Amino acid sequence: MPLASQGGRIPDDAKVMTTICHLASNHEGLDTRIALKECVSLAAAGYDTHLVITASAADVARASASGFTVHALPEARGRLTRMLGHTWRCYRTALGVNATIYQVHDPELIFCGMWLKLRGRRVIYDVHEDYPRDILDKYWLPKWLRRPVSGAVSTLEYVAARWFFGIVAATPLIAERFRRITPATVNINNYPWPQELVSAETSLSRKPQVCYVGNITRIRGLRAIIDALAYVPEITFVLCGSFSEPGFEAELSARPGWSQVLFLGKVDRARARQVMAESIAGIVTFLPVRSHLDAQPNKLFEYMSAELPVIASDFPLWREIVADTGAGLCIDPESPEAIAGAIRTLLDDPAAARRMGEAGREAVLSTYNWPSEAEKLTRFYQGFA
Repeated sequence: MPLASQGGRIPDDAKVMTTICHLASNHEGLDTRIALKECVSLAAAGYDTHLVITASAADVARASASGFTVHALPEARGRLTRMLGHTWRCYRTALGVNATIYQVHDPELIFCGMWLKLRGRRVIYDVHEDYPRDILDKYWLPKWLRRPVSGAVSTLEYVAARWFFGIVAATPLIAERFRRITPATVNINNYPWPQELVSAETSLSRKPQVCYVGNITRIRGLRAIIDALAYVPEITFVLCGSFSEPGFEAELSARPGWSQVLFLGKVDRARARQVMAESIAGIVTFLPVRSHLDAQPNKLFEYMSAELPVIASDFPLWREIVADTGAGLCIDPESPEAIAGAIRTLLDDPAAARRMGEAGREAVLSTYNWPSEAEKLTRFYQGFA
């Protein structure tokens, strides 16, 4: 089924006003935010939409069925190779599209955006994360280098905001930071499609399992989750995603709780939907590092959209989204005992778990959904046409 058929089309009277080209050097495939949401929605609104990204032939075909064009880049091997040669290939490919508006999705592409602007093109910078703060916790950067790099990225983003045509920010906090620089800033939250991950058999297929779907790193709290499993021996932890830190998979697999882990690796959206439908809770217990406190993880809203109770870190913003809506439980992400206690609560009280899932689903339908964000994105583009 074409992705655009999921719903959330923008008004039918929208015209093809320009050609839009998205550039992403640090992503691959049909990325959830860039391809499955923004490109799908802009194409549905009638724009001639293109995406330059590392992609397979299957990705290219699936995008075409959904109304937009993928220009596939080869896979980049190594961080330095990606940031230099791959970025240059991304720029050269984008030039061939001959678009009027280019939307860049990675800080390393800001320089590409500058070159495109010098060629008379309009450029939008899509800020997925609070990169200056995020860099302060990057494991692959020496600690002495993190603050200078953070400052350099902050300066580069400031210049981009002053020079580019507009800023698309993934969270209210990021939008607030950029609005101090330019009023041409819009907050487009990374909320889910309401129907994509919900299963018709959700209430009938729950198993004694909890799940995590996403990138697997130390600062996302996976070690505490593994250690919590010893307190709930009847639970299986279904782990979906890729390990991005050297040695971390070996570290986790050596812990006693790993015997209760079903590691599936990176899964497609259909498999993710099945995993969520079979679980009693989705876990998103990120550690309290600077870049997490005001983040809005996509997986949090995806769990809610799938009518899945959420076990989340007890950060003030996340408490508003999860606990205050009744969608789940907020706990200390560094405490295996607290994580196990939340799992036990949901396991022992299926009725309460069902109410939490229903509350989360209702919150997505009423507030935290992509169609409402797609309308904002399209209005933002119409202002530039």
